[in-house]
Amino acid sequence: MKPSSQRAIKAQQTRQLLLDTALELFDKKGFDNVTIDEIAEKCDVSKGAFYRHFNSKYDVFAVKFKDIDNFYESFYEKIHPACTVKEKIILAYQEQMKYLRDELGVDFVRTVYTSALSRTMDEKHYLVDPERRIYKLIESFLDEGLEKGEFTSAWEKEQLLHNLTRCMRATVFDWIIFQNKLDIVEEIKVLVTMIFEGIGKRENE
Repeated sequence: MKPSSQRAIKAQQTRQLLLDTALELFDKKGFDNVTIDEIAEKCDVSKGAFYRHFNSKYDVFAVKFKDIDNFYESFYEKIHPACTVKEKIILAYQEQMKYLRDELGVDFVRTVYTSALSRTMDEKHYLVDPERRIYKLIESFLDEGLEKGEFTSAWEKEQLLHNLTRCMRATVFDWIIFQNKLDIVEEIKVLVTMIFEGIGKRENE
């Protein structure tokens, strides 16, 4: 194996170790009670090594949060072809909310959103980046729905997409506020269904 390849493998291993260790410490002690020095020390690496892989503690969360996009690669293949486009979108969102609830947890997601709101955001931020897998998936469903005539063409596609994806972010935000008082899996179904009642194609169109 070439030295450059060995260095790349070692760097990837270090990055994964830092990621796993940081998340473990966050879970045990709380995000605000963990320092970068502590993460580096537990991994037996320098503080500089941490910064070679992550810009801040918040970036550790960003990397983990993006794991949900990988989940959609397998989910898409499981959708029954007989489902309507509206059913596909609701199923996708419900599976997303189950992942957030059961795999990441409200405390983790709250920290991700707090991090996002404490910084200057643009359209490339990972919470709103249109290139994220979830957004591309919803866009593909929307295209299919418009082509099949399931949705009205009274609004521009970008308007429809923007509001459909806003349902996702709004539901997560409310979950952070109300926590156990709100069932995000059921809530996203109700909200998106109400949107569909407004954008569904009418018989006279």
